[in-house]
Order: sequence, then structure tokens, then C-alpha cells
Amino acid sequence: MPFQLHPQLEADTHLICRTENCQILLMDDARFPWIVLVPEVADIRELYELKERQQQQAYQSILRISKSLAEYSNADKMNVAALGNQVPQLHIHIIARYETDAAWPGPVWGVGQAEPYRPDQLQQRLSDLGATLS
Repeated sequence: MPFQLHPQLEADTHLICRTENCQILLMDDARFPWIVLVPEVADIRELYELKERQQQQAYQSILRISKSLAEYSNADKMNVAALGNQVPQLHIHIIARYETDAAWPGPVWGVGQAEPYRPDQLQQRLSDLGATLS
């Protein structure tokens, strides 16, 4: 079966770019610089289910994206998590955090309401992150 992005991820994110057999997505919540990395492998729920080479690619992508997003956003802390409790498809959240953000010091999940990007804001963020991550 070919890879297909989970409908919830499709609804909640915007494609920044594809790289190293992964989709790099922007979470549609302007409160947090928040990237979601999705390995383009069908029917995978856990990192350990990836083949060794795919694991290495995913880990290298997580590190590269974390560093780039931290520098781009001037974050106080980077959060990286692969929960999958609500969306079973393997995806990794990479979130720039600030001591002044709405959820600090707790996790971002379940805090307040997501604030979708305005169209102009979204295009600028996608362009900036596309340049930063490529």
C-alpha cells in the first residue's frame, strides 16, 4: 500500500517541503513555531518499525530540523515528541518553545485554542521555513 498522509495531519498542517523520504509540515497554530515530520512509509506507527536506514534518516532529519527551527525562531527550548495517541501514523512534533508562551512550562497539547495562520502570515512562514530547512 502506498504512503498516504493521515487525514487529521492533512487537516491540521501545511506542507513546507519533502526531504529524505519525509514530509515536513507546519502545524496550523501561529502560537508556536511547530513542525511535524512524517516519514513517507505506509502503515508505520512507531520509530522502531522503520528499517535501520529509515531510522537514521528520520533521526538526522529531527536533529537538523530542531537546530534550524531553534535558530530561526530564537527558541528558549526545543520540544521533540512522537506520541501518536490520537493520530496513529508515525509523526514527530518539533516545537520551538519560549518561557513566555501560552503553555510554558507544560506541553502545548490541550492548552487554549489553536490560532490558525492568516493567509499572508502562512505564506511568509512557509517561505521562510522552506528556505531555512533546505
